[in-house]
Amino acid sequence: MTGDAHVVVDVGERARALAAVLDEHAIEAEELRELAPAVLEAATAADLFRMAVPRDRGGEGRGLHELVDTTRTLATACPASAWTLSFLVLHNWLLTRFPEPLQDEVSGGPRGYGLLPAPLAPTGSLRRAAGPDGEPGWTVRGRWEWATGVRHADWVMVTGLEERDDAFVARFAVLPMSDVVVEDVWHMSGMRATGSDTVVVDGAFVPEHRTVLADDLLAPGGPDPEHDMAHLPVMAVLALVAATPAVGAAERAVELYRSRVQERVLAYSFGDRAVDQPAAHVRLGTALADVRAARAALDGAVDRLEAAFGADDDGIAVRMAVRLAAADAVRRSVAVLGDVCAGAGASVYRSDSPLQRLQRDVEVLKGHVIFDWDRTAELAGRLELGLPLRPADRI
Repeated sequence: MTGDAHVVVDVGERARALAAVLDEHAIEAEELRELAPAVLEAATAADLFRMAVPRDRGGEGRGLHELVDTTRTLATACPASAWTLSFLVLHNWLLTRFPEPLQDEVSGGPRGYGLLPAPLAPTGSLRRAAGPDGEPGWTVRGRWEWATGVRHADWVMVTGLEERDDAFVARFAVLPMSDVVVEDVWHMSGMRATGSDTVVVDGAFVPEHRTVLADDLLAPGGPDPEHDMAHLPVMAVLALVAATPAVGAAERAVELYRSRVQERVLAYSFGDRAVDQPAAHVRLGTALADVRAARAALDGAVDRLEAAFGADDDGIAVRMAVRLAAADAVRRSVAVLGDVCAGAGASVYRSDSPLQRLQRDVEVLKGHVIFDWDRTAELAGRLELGLPLRPADRI
C-alpha cells in the first residue's frame, strides 16, 4: 500500500472497528498481561502503527488530534490495550528525531515501522566506545522499568547519562531486542495488558547513528509537510497521549452506569428501581458533567499546543498548561469512575464486569509521575506567581 493510500484511511472508522476487537479480548489481555494476539493482528492489519510514520516514508503522518481521538476510542474498550497501542504508534514519531540511518533501519523495511517501547527515565549509562570495525559509538548499561509493549517489540529505546568533563548529559539509544534482557515483573492490579516489564542491557555496543541527545529529541522540531506532529515538544505530547486512556475509560464508565441504573433493582427493598431514585439521577448528572470537563480539558490542551507551536511559540507557559490539563483530565476521570462504581452496587465488582476493570486500570494509570497532582499543581502555581523553575523541575 502506498503512502497516499494510507493517508485516506478513515481514522474514526478504524478506531471503532479496533475498539470492538479490544472489547472482545479485554479479559484475555489481562490474563496474558500483554496485548491479546487478536488485537495485535487487527491493529497490524488496519495499519494502525503507520499513523505517526511520516508520509514520505509511506506512513500517514497524522496529527495529535487524530492520535488522541483514536486512543480515546480504543480506551472505551480496554484502557490498558489502548495505552499500549498508542505508545507503540507514538514511538515511531520519536524515531523521526534520530539520524536518518536509524530511521532507515527501523522503518525502511517492507513493514514500514518499528514496534519499540521507550522507557524514558535515564536509569542507564553510556560510555564512548568503538565497535568491532572501529565505528564510533557507545557502550550501554542499565536497567529500565515500565517498558510498555516490550513483549511485542523488535527494538527498544532507552535513556542513559553520558559522562562529560563538567556534567552528565542524557542521551537516547535504540537497540535491537537481541541486545536486551526482559525481566518478567509486570504483576499489577490494573493496566495489566500493557506488559510493562523491565529491560536490562549489560554492555551492548550501540553505533553513533542509533543515538541522539535528549535535548535534541525532547525539543520542539521544525515544520514538516510530511508529518503533522513534527513541530511539537515531546513531553507535552506524551502527557496528552498518556492521559487519553483515562478519559476514554471514564466515558465508557458513564455509559455503563446509565445502563446499570436503568436495569437495577435495589437489594433489600420491595422492588425499588434505581432509575426512580433521585440520588441516581444526581450521580449520573454529576458524572456527565465531570467526564465532559475531562474531555474538554484534553481537547482544549491539544488545540492550544498545536496552535502555539504551529506559530513557533516555544512558551513554557503553554507546556505547563498542557501538563496541568493532562493531569486534570486524569484526576477528573478517576473521580468519575469512583462515583459511578460507588453507585452501581457490589455486582459490578465481579471479575468479568468491565466497570471494575476500567476502574482498576485508571487507578494504576493515575500513578504515572506526570499525573502527580500535587507536583503538577505546585509547578503551575510557581509559574503563575512568576517564580523561577528549580534545576530539577522538568516541564
